[in-house]
Amino acid sequence: MIEIPVLDTKGQKIGAEQLDPARFGDRVRYELLKQAVVAYRANKRQGTVRTKSRGMVDGSTRKLYRQKGTGRARMGNVRTPVRVGGGHAFAKINRDFSQKLPRKMRRLARDSAILAKAMSGTALIVSGIKLDAPKTAQLAGILRATDTDGGALLAVAGEDRNLLLSGRNIPDFAMKQVSELNAHDVLRARKLVFTPEAFRALTSESQPTGDSREA
Repeated sequence: MIEIPVLDTKGQKIGAEQLDPARFGDRVRYELLKQAVVAYRANKRQGTVRTKSRGMVDGSTRKLYRQKGTGRARMGNVRTPVRVGGGHAFAKINRDFSQKLPRKMRRLARDSAILAKAMSGTALIVSGIKLDAPKTAQLAGILRATDTDGGALLAVAGEDRNLLLSGRNIPDFAMKQVSELNAHDVLRARKLVFTPEAFRALTSESQPTGDSREA
């Protein structure tokens, strides 16, 4: 079992929760984590760049003037890549960079990322994160007190508009619901912070995955 410390909003340890590695795949699957991160970043690429090739540019294919005897450099047609307004020699076209991962692989990658954070001691639970109104300064104070102001991903159980509005201007801070966590965001954050409700929701939804070698 891995012990996850529970802190209050002042940074004082008030308890601990146990995380069973068996419920998160038993081991960190580094190859699967890389595959998930590469797929996540590839899916962010738009691939909408486009340039015209010589065949797409309007103009005659006639040679502009004869090869010799004019005293000028040799020249082909107006669509040649060496002329202003001509087509590109290696034109870029729209591309789909997206990569698909099966749902079970995405979930196992997420669990491996969470397990890696827990094993490295960079996962914790902060109790009492509740704001009556959007207050960035108050949330920033909680992050400083819990030593998570250097970059943190806060996992919550449900929507919390006050927390969302309070944290959107804090550098290197992100907030997601447990159901929206992914391997890329978990690994990118320096520390992974759960609310007690989010941690219970996560441990209750995760099922033992065994030591499958497929990933």
